[in-house]
Amino acid sequence: MAAGAPESALAFVRRFQRMVFGIAIAVVDDSQLAEDIAQQAFERAWRHAQVYDSRRGSVKTWLGTITHNLAVDAVRSRNATPVSPEDLDALLGIVTRTPEQWAVADETASRIRAAVGGLPREQARAVVMAGIYGMTARQISELEGIPLGTAKTRIRTAMGRLRTVLGPERADHD
Repeated sequence: MAAGAPESALAFVRRFQRMVFGIAIAVVDDSQLAEDIAQQAFERAWRHAQVYDSRRGSVKTWLGTITHNLAVDAVRSRNATPVSPEDLDALLGIVTRTPEQWAVADETASRIRAAVGGLPREQARAVVMAGIYGMTARQISELEGIPLGTAKTRIRTAMGRLRTVLGPERADHD
C-alpha cells in the first residue's frame, strides 16, 4: 500500500473495514458519521502509509488509533458548547487580535517547538502524541510498544522539563 498499488489498497480496506467501522460506530454512535470517519481513516492511512513502522506496533493498532482519534475529534466538534453573552467579549478579543499579539503568539509557539526539540526523542514523541494528538498514555504505550508506566513517566518527565525550560514567562503569553 505504501508504494501506491491500488490492488494493495483494496485488499487493505477489505481486511480492516469491519474493525475501522466498529471503532468509529462505538465512539460516535451514528452510522453515517461512522462511515465518514472510516473513509477518513483509510485516506489518512493511505497518505501516511510510508511512515508506518512495524517496530512501534501492528498495522491493526496503528489503523485503530487513527480511527479512534478521528472519531473522538468528530464527537468533540459535534458537542459544541453554547456561549453565554458575558463570555462573548472575551471571544471577540481573541478573534480580533492585533498583529503584535499574533507576533507574540508566534514567538511563544517557536519557544515551545524549540523546547520540545530539546527533549530526548522518546519524551518528545510521548508529549506530542499526548498533547497534540490527544492520545492517552495507554494508546501511546500500545503504539510505542512500551509498558503503560513507561509511557506515563515519559509524558510526566517531558512536561516537567518543558515547565522548567519555558518557565513562568510561558503563562504570561497564553
